[in-house]
Amino acid sequence: MESEAMESMDEGNITEEGYIPYSQRPETYIVPVVFAIIFIVGVLGNGTLVFIFARHKRMRNIPNTYIFSLALGDLLVIVSCVPFTSILYTLESWPWGGLICKLSEATKDVSIGVSVFTLTALSAERYCAIVNPIRRHISTKPLTIVTALAIWMVSLILALPAAIFSNVQSALVQDNRTIEYCSPFPKEFGKTYEKGVVMFKFLAYYAVPLWVIAAFYILMARHLVLSTRTLPGEHGKGQTNQIQARKKVARMVLAFVMIFIICFLPYHIFMLWFHFYPYSHDDYDEFWHAFRIVGFCLSYINSCINPIALYFVSKAFRKYFNRYLLCCLRSETQYSDVTLVHVNSSSYRRHNSVITSHYSLSHADKS
Repeated sequence: MESEAMESMDEGNITEEGYIPYSQRPETYIVPVVFAIIFIVGVLGNGTLVFIFARHKRMRNIPNTYIFSLALGDLLVIVSCVPFTSILYTLESWPWGGLICKLSEATKDVSIGVSVFTLTALSAERYCAIVNPIRRHISTKPLTIVTALAIWMVSLILALPAAIFSNVQSALVQDNRTIEYCSPFPKEFGKTYEKGVVMFKFLAYYAVPLWVIAAFYILMARHLVLSTRTLPGEHGKGQTNQIQARKKVARMVLAFVMIFIICFLPYHIFMLWFHFYPYSHDDYDEFWHAFRIVGFCLSYINSCINPIALYFVSKAFRKYFNRYLLCCLRSETQYSDVTLVHVNSSSYRRHNSVITSHYSLSHADKS
């Protein structure tokens, strides 16, 4: 994701007289620090989710299967893209050759596809679970596994152009020096190919999934808000807690939709502007430069922020996180019956409150 726009931008700058050496660019020193934090937090957070799913059989239910796939996708982004991207801000020339260029670009597209499509599947699954909490789910574990595998297959297919056409290109800069850079856009294909790829990725990896996710979340929030109005009269503290919990869920799911928008919108705005605005090379200034860097950082932050959000909204995950990373467990038996999600309909009726996030999208005990 990052190098795609960065190298395109460098392609426009490295042949200009105003070329600024990397050693004089502030992002050369700032971005690696930011990405180091993203790498550490993302590996620990998503790695913990993967470990929990693999370690505890009770965690292997329908929602957690999607969560496991999502965590793997986020890990793939962080492990395969963050180190290369941070180094590209410190080195002027691509040092790893054509094979690593193809591998990094293809892996990046696979990871993004898995993350976005899994979030879409999760939103659909949670919508059905919340709107119809008592009715038996049509989804089954085998179908969920098939869906998760299909998401990976589709993501692999969509990443084939990057694996095939990405290559190392060169250009002259000041002092007649030659700089090599990895680009997903072969020069022989021209600008039409660049525009087509940028538009396709905007639609496939952002606009269409966002529309679907937003639709499910808005309908989900609307259902929760309306359900509070149709609840019978007050029957004590438990009833009041249920109403407040449902209102909190309605606000929470909408907040996570906004997080998704904030993390990916700046990146796509820059890519569309740079490739479709005819005077983008001439109008590229310090504002667009800063906007580009912030957008790229936010797009990667999205891969590490989900476990953080889940930690704060899910009591069960927070206990597991403390258990494995913070060593705050007092006794083994405290967590023997803890699960990340509760999908049983009778459990839904029995408990007084519900916690839902776009990442766990699950019912967690608060009783």
